[in-house]
Amino acid sequence: MTVYKRRGEETLPTLPFNTRSQILNMAELHYGSSPGTKLDQTCVFCLIAHNQDKETEVIKENKELVCFRDIVPAAPHHYLVVPKQHIRSCLSLHRGHVHLVERMADMGKAVLRDQGITNMKDISLGFHQPPYTSVDHLHLHVLAPASQIYKHMMYKFIPKSLRKNVYRSV
Repeated sequence: MTVYKRRGEETLPTLPFNTRSQILNMAELHYGSSPGTKLDQTCVFCLIAHNQDKETEVIKENKELVCFRDIVPAAPHHYLVVPKQHIRSCLSLHRGHVHLVERMADMGKAVLRDQGITNMKDISLGFHQPPYTSVDHLHLHVLAPASQIYKHMMYKFIPKSLRKNVYRSV
């Protein structure tokens, strides 16, 4: 018998799992996709990442990530770095994603350098936590100069708040 518990709006099965399909269904509910799923046709960031959105200009891309401008910029330079694989949010990340997050930060910093930003101490990199996300697809905000984040947008980018988890590289 499978026991269910509430987690936000989701109902997640708890152990014991009876079949492989139950495990995959649980992963889909929790992570937003089954393991190995790369594209969610209902996700705008998936469409952008897979070149199916003709309006968004991709600034930088590799086999795993894409970077493009935020449509509601909070600073003179505001970009989003998005994995091509659909991952629902930063709450879906686990230890196995550490290198992915590092590569996301590296791409964001490379885009800033390409755009002429030289002061890497005056940047902000971070994720918003649900329910403060507008798109349910993991995306790293890359802002520069951080000292010039627009006053009317400052509340969205307060470090170490529920609205933003700041990623700091060493």
